[in-house]
Amino acid sequence: MLHPIRLVGFLCELFESMIRKPYISLGLKIKGVLTFLLVMSTTLITLVLIIFALEQIGAYASMVGAIVVIYFCIAAGDLICHSKKVYHLLVEGNITDARQAVALMVGRDTDRLNSTEIARACVESVTENMVDGITAPLFWGLICSFMVYFVPVDPLVNAAFGFMAYKVVNTMDSMFGYKNERYVEFGWFAARFDDLCNFIPARLSGYCLIVAAYVLGYDGSTSIRVFSADRLRSSSPNSGHTEAAAAGALGIQLGGESSYFGKPALKPFIGEGLASAVPEDIIKSNRLVVVGSLLFLGCCCLIHLLLVYSLT
Repeated sequence: MLHPIRLVGFLCELFESMIRKPYISLGLKIKGVLTFLLVMSTTLITLVLIIFALEQIGAYASMVGAIVVIYFCIAAGDLICHSKKVYHLLVEGNITDARQAVALMVGRDTDRLNSTEIARACVESVTENMVDGITAPLFWGLICSFMVYFVPVDPLVNAAFGFMAYKVVNTMDSMFGYKNERYVEFGWFAARFDDLCNFIPARLSGYCLIVAAYVLGYDGSTSIRVFSADRLRSSSPNSGHTEAAAAGALGIQLGGESSYFGKPALKPFIGEGLASAVPEDIIKSNRLVVVGSLLFLGCCCLIHLLLVYSLT
């Protein structure tokens, strides 16, 4: 319950309930923007106070605090753990529990999914959340670390603010970014801001997955082909990049029929004509995402070294 992202979620619920009061005579879009600003400012001000308090203990204390923040903002372990649970339940033939497990990872209705649909949903979630949970936080941590040239604060502490700011945006998108009657206007700003923050990381992540496919001995050539053809077919401007690269690497078709809040939705096919997903593809997608994320981290380190060299 004390996980920072859970606390951000609590702030989202608190400020939403306050701003939605009928006596606040503002449009839903404006209320959504106001809620976004309140959650973001409250979180970052709290982090400033925590870092300031740690600095009174010593410089190393604030750096340890920054490391803890960064640790909590990378969700690689959680992503792998949840997906492996779905995999094991499918292998055991426990469809009912597999539906419940995958429901923790996706926004679609899962109560009627069969084994193939559960595996597909899980692979889509793993590959899409590579960006949300791993590479985008790394990217914005890297960007904010260079604030040291403008703000006299340790670059590791600056990076922690980049990690946390991104996770606040992403959490609000997860909570408010639904296209249903309640959130289509209220969550508009959070969803668009999240799209903007993910724009560069999603594209870099797609390329990293293609390289990872070759490293792991998966189908790299098909990954390139599907990535080139289908990365822009998703309704999201960003999720299609990693999904397309992964679909080609695994040789499976993603997208198709889904249901959200009881309403059917047809997602564009990614890798149309390839094989249907099977439980083993979940484990393969995990490996692909781990290696792709390590490659992304390597790229961040290289960019960091080049920028530091050019600025000194």
